[in-house]
Amino acid sequence: MKLTGQIRANAPRERVFAAMRDAEFFASCVQGVSDLKEIDDRNYTAVLKTKVAYIRFSFDVEVTVTRIEEPVLIEAQVTGTPAGIVGRLTSTATTELIADGDETIIDYVIDSHLTGRLGSIGQPVLKSKAREMEREFTKRLREAFALESTGGGAQ
Repeated sequence: MKLTGQIRANAPRERVFAAMRDAEFFASCVQGVSDLKEIDDRNYTAVLKTKVAYIRFSFDVEVTVTRIEEPVLIEAQVTGTPAGIVGRLTSTATTELIADGDETIIDYVIDSHLTGRLGSIGQPVLKSKAREMEREFTKRLREAFALESTGGGAQ
């Protein structure tokens, strides 16, 4: 399953890059993330809780930042295993930051795969949930940078 899109952030590219590299900030934009632990500046673990259709899932996830081109590009690999069910989540996310005056366009590509019982749920249902999470992430990210421009928000 592949998701692509753009988000316009009300902040200069260097500031957006720094925020996107801040694991706490990034996790605060993702609905359902808890128990974030920084292993080092490129490796993290967390728990992601979500509901797909009528089924609740809790994933133990590992995030590895695989490529950084400051302040232009961040690429990360995410792997996760759900509690109590056979399956696996693997995802690669590539984010390119494009300066546009005092704002930044965040251009992203997320390629995710689910295996095991998770993969049997059905692509339309999974894609719908992924789009829902994408909308919530976009909303939270924009709100954080809007707060920043008024004196609070992203660091």
